[in-house]
Amino acid sequence: MINDNDINQHNQQTWNSGAYQAWVNRFGTPQEAAAKIKDNPAKRLGSLYKHFGPEIQGKRVMNLLGSNGNKAVALALLGADVTVADYSADNERYAGELAEAAGVTVRYVLADVLHLPEAEAAGQYDIVMMENGILHYFHDLQPLFRVAADLLTKGGRLVLQDFHPVSTKLISSKGTTANIRKHKVTGDYFDTSLQEKDASFSKYLGEGGDELESERKVLLRNWTLGEIVTAVAQVGLFIRTLEELPNQSSETFDKGIPKTFTVIAEKL
Repeated sequence: MINDNDINQHNQQTWNSGAYQAWVNRFGTPQEAAAKIKDNPAKRLGSLYKHFGPEIQGKRVMNLLGSNGNKAVALALLGADVTVADYSADNERYAGELAEAAGVTVRYVLADVLHLPEAEAAGQYDIVMMENGILHYFHDLQPLFRVAADLLTKGGRLVLQDFHPVSTKLISSKGTTANIRKHKVTGDYFDTSLQEKDASFSKYLGEGGDELESERKVLLRNWTLGEIVTAVAQVGLFIRTLEELPNQSSETFDKGIPKTFTVIAEKL
């Protein structure tokens, strides 16, 4: 039976096959990207910023699966003490150069988040943040949220934002008419199967041969909102907020369709 270790090994290999160059293509060199983040770090956090605010100064933040470090560097510029945990050396390289260019320190733990060094899981973080495209990498959510709970100090908060299951599991969108995207119900909201997809960074790389394309595939399991909220609660975190958000990048595209959700949960 396939398990999270098997999935993580497959996905880790994919995320070390071109992610650095993809981020350069997407955001510019780390030096170019750092200049943009420094100009307005709060903007880089988007709708998450209101869950941090001015009180982020001096807070210890763990950014689980923090990828290329964009959000971590923004938090560091706002005064947080930030650590990223991620299993991609490509991501670590970009994040390290990004932090250096921005003039901040971001500690990077290169590891599978389900198997962090024991010293990390010692209840030392005020905030654990996970955002956008994280949960579908796990075949079982409880071990992930258990790690988050162990990382948090008493009174600490999990700040989780991810793509809404309505968008990832149920609705397909294509084309536009009068600036309105066409939506169709084509999925099965309760489907529990693993799906092979292109890694999110691969769209920023040029096309390659069949062998190269196969190296950019990941195994994903999309979750319902009920499954996600239940998994958070089952590890003993108290859910303070469940917020559903439309597409923040457009007033017309995807109108009326939830695009992301945010869960704020506290360790009592």
